[in-house]
Amino acid sequence: MNQLTNFSALALAEPLVRALDVAGITTPTPIQAQAIPALLEGRDMLGIAQTGTGKTAAFGLPLLQHLSRRADGLQPKSARSLILAPTRELAIQIDSELRKFSKFLGIRHALVFGGVGHQPQIRALEKGVDILVATPGRLLDHLQARVVRLDQVSHLVLDEADRMLDMGFVRDVMKIVALLPENRQSLLFSATMPAEVATLSRKILKDPVRVEVTPEAVTVDRIDQKLYRVPTAEKRNFLLDLLANPEMERVIVFTRTKHGADRVAQHLQKARVETLALHGNKSQGARQKALEGFKDGSLRVLVATDIAARGIDVSGITHVVNFDLPDEPESYVHRIGRTARAGRSGLALSLFDAGESARLKAIERLIRRPIPEVATQFKASHAAPRSVADTQRGDKPVRDSLPNEEKSKKNRWRGQQRRRAA
Repeated sequence: MNQLTNFSALALAEPLVRALDVAGITTPTPIQAQAIPALLEGRDMLGIAQTGTGKTAAFGLPLLQHLSRRADGLQPKSARSLILAPTRELAIQIDSELRKFSKFLGIRHALVFGGVGHQPQIRALEKGVDILVATPGRLLDHLQARVVRLDQVSHLVLDEADRMLDMGFVRDVMKIVALLPENRQSLLFSATMPAEVATLSRKILKDPVRVEVTPEAVTVDRIDQKLYRVPTAEKRNFLLDLLANPEMERVIVFTRTKHGADRVAQHLQKARVETLALHGNKSQGARQKALEGFKDGSLRVLVATDIAARGIDVSGITHVVNFDLPDEPESYVHRIGRTARAGRSGLALSLFDAGESARLKAIERLIRRPIPEVATQFKASHAAPRSVADTQRGDKPVRDSLPNEEKSKKNRWRGQQRRRAA
């Protein structure tokens, strides 16, 4: 499909075009150019796109186009379209964008999320709305109180589905979807496509168009990348050795799973490293505490999953440590880019077990270069099983950890800590 150079090439209603002009939006982004024509035709859609690609307009403009054709009045407590978002921040952002686009349309909106009073939301739903933007938990509260009904929904949008799953909302989402009419247009957007999201999409979507926008890779030229071959069983102790380097002042450690993040954080805490875990199972208060501590420097290390860390924007991050290599190679690029903000250089250290060979190859294909390996040594009794390829190359399971320079820094730092404790 050819890239559209302006919105006038689409059959959008005049009030929508006028609202875009007022907002200074003139050229469609790649996902908008691909998604809008198919959505105007009423197709279901599976969209793979990061935040910041313009996906709200990609689904919002066709949605508003369909809703602008309302023939009858709204029914009390009903919603004609439903947009589900995992967090209140994203719900507020989506609602704000859609209100901007519908500036010259007679569209009724309601925004529903937790952490605030119920009554203003109940009043907004009383007369019925065209667009309901909601987080799953608070929407279920309103459904149980019978202050909103979903039997009139003709359009469903599930945004940031991967984060929704990571935060444990999949059951809530399926409860809500079960209340919707079968005859509807459904859209699912996700930044990544793990197996769980693919399964969810098959349950919700019918013969969907797939639209995928590859994020622009951040430059890796300013980031010093290092690879340490470490058996999984040794990784937590090896991480402690790395953190003994005082130059690692503000560090994000990435794990693949929420349970893994908890285990790593607990191991570091026992060694008196100031750290907390950040992932979707944590409460909003716990997540906020971890972020604030990391920002103000009271936490030296933040252990996080990819999705939970997506909104982190903290300056001065000195190191990123990939405790596990990610399933999605693009996640590696986003991870290491957090230590090269505002023109600074950065250092990214990856701990690699032989069982992660496929992930490593995918990452190196994406960044178009091998990650330099630092010699490490482990005793054979502690080594993880090696691949045939490793054996053929003559790799030996050996045991030491850090280059001499880093070891000397580690020893100096440990001496300082012992003197302080004395």
